[in-house]
Amino acid sequence: MSLRIRIETKLIDQLSPYHLELVNESHQHSVPANSETHWRIILVSEAFEGQGLVARHRLIYAALAEEMNDGVHALTMDLMSPNEFKATGGQLPPSPLCRGASKTS
Repeated sequence: MSLRIRIETKLIDQLSPYHLELVNESHQHSVPANSETHWRIILVSEAFEGQGLVARHRLIYAALAEEMNDGVHALTMDLMSPNEFKATGGQLPPSPLCRGASKTS
C-alpha cells in the first residue's frame, strides 16, 4: 500500500473529515525524485471544533505516528473545523518555501 493511501486511510478512519486534501510537496525540496517525504494536509473535521492548534496537531501526529517513523520528514497542516473552513471560502495560503538545502532538480 502506498504511503499516500496509508495516510489518507488513517486520517479518514480516525478523524472522519468533512474535507481532506493530501498533497505530496516533496518535489519542492532537496530529495530524490518520486520521494514521499514532505506532505501538505488540508483537513476539515468536527474533531477540531473547540480544539487549539497544538491539540489539532497532536491528533494528526498520533494518527500518523507510524508514517512519521517511516520516511515522512515534514507535514504542513491546515486543520480546521467545518465552520472555520467555510469562513475561508476555500482560499488557503500556499505552503512555506523550503528553508533547507537548495533544491537540486
